[in-house]
Amino acid sequence: MDLCHVPATREKGWYLALMAPNIKGPNYAWLDPSRLYCHPQGLQDCVADLLQPFQGDPIDMVAGIDAMGFILGAAAAAVLQKGFLAIRKAGHLCVRTVSQPYTDYSGREKVMEVRTDAISPGLRILLVDQWVETGGTMRAAIQLVEQLGGVVAGVAAICIEGSEGGRWIREHYKCAHCVPPSLQPRFDRHQFGRE
Repeated sequence: MDLCHVPATREKGWYLALMAPNIKGPNYAWLDPSRLYCHPQGLQDCVADLLQPFQGDPIDMVAGIDAMGFILGAAAAAVLQKGFLAIRKAGHLCVRTVSQPYTDYSGREKVMEVRTDAISPGLRILLVDQWVETGGTMRAAIQLVEQLGGVVAGVAAICIEGSEGGRWIREHYKCAHCVPPSLQPRFDRHQFGRE
């Protein structure tokens, strides 16, 4: 799809066609959504779809997960007129932090951290990431927020896959994602395309 083209009818998820499949091999995610961020209407509609389920909900802050969650998280925070908190990979913050180990979608052991002075008890935080594949990264972010006394107001991502971890997140937290139900099985099987 052309980066200037906007379809006449914009159904939920129309912008998913802007994403590109992995052509570099198993060390990369199966799909790259970053091209849709280049499309002005695609990005706006994606953020609107992510925020729609939370309309009227009390949200005090938006937190994005390093690194691609920063894009959607900052965009969501701007729309909501709320502050933005970066949840970082360990070793990038020069202030007091708490950390949480996790296993990412590729099976690699990692650690993420968040500054301790941004989350006060009871603060309601919308967690945003680009994608939830196995759920390990998002669960670590949830643990960090809750460890500091924050409340997870919800979880938003372009796709929350039907993996065991994705199902756990959906069962325990209010969630929003952009994949229409008719396409969810294809995304769960890592089959790109709308046909």
